[in-house]
Amino acid sequence: MKFDPPLETVTLLRRYKRFMADVVRADGSEITVHCPNTGSMKNCVLGVPQQALISDSGNPKRKYRHTLEALQVAHGHWAGVNTSRTNALVEEAVRAARIPSLAPEDGVEREVKYGDSRFDLALGDRADPHTFIEVKNVTLGPGPEEADDGVIAFPDSVTERGQKHLKTLMEVMASGKRAVLVFCVQHSGAMAARPADEIDVRYGELLREAAQEGVEVLAWKTAMSGQEFTLTQAVPILL
Repeated sequence: MKFDPPLETVTLLRRYKRFMADVVRADGSEITVHCPNTGSMKNCVLGVPQQALISDSGNPKRKYRHTLEALQVAHGHWAGVNTSRTNALVEEAVRAARIPSLAPEDGVEREVKYGDSRFDLALGDRADPHTFIEVKNVTLGPGPEEADDGVIAFPDSVTERGQKHLKTLMEVMASGKRAVLVFCVQHSGAMAARPADEIDVRYGELLREAAQEGVEVLAWKTAMSGQEFTLTQAVPILL
């Protein structure tokens, strides 16, 4: 995913009202930007001024023309916080055949219905896919006072929606089709990923149950710069 124009480095002052953030640009001017993240952003927003990257939509008619894309977090790492980018990052990697177990030859579809659910991606014919893929953005790393162990967790707040997705992935497996959960780990310090049992114990229980039932759980680390974000390498899942 290339950015044109490149992302701008700013200083985050605060995130508030869930979808808004105030930043200071290099020239000292302060602007409000859109923050497209429904989670708590635990250990991403540190409560003190921190470096950030924002994108420019180029649309002066938008109420908030700029968007918060990434934050410099504890231990000097970066975390990608724009959850609206996550599906596109994984789709791009699948289409480019960078994820060996998700071959794109049979077709890659977006937003495919299954029962009363909708999956982020699917492989095969849209009317009858053979593989359903759910994607999650993973950013919960160690805080400033914690050891930098490289283990990044999901979720950062209780997610009933995420629990439902795991149950539906298990239904997909029971129907004879393939079910895959992809953790898009947007954290530069990532060496492994895990369920955040301390935040949502039920999600962790369901994730382990899903893995035992045959749902494939993958985690891929994202390389981030002001010019480009891209999935680059698999990291292990600690279940």
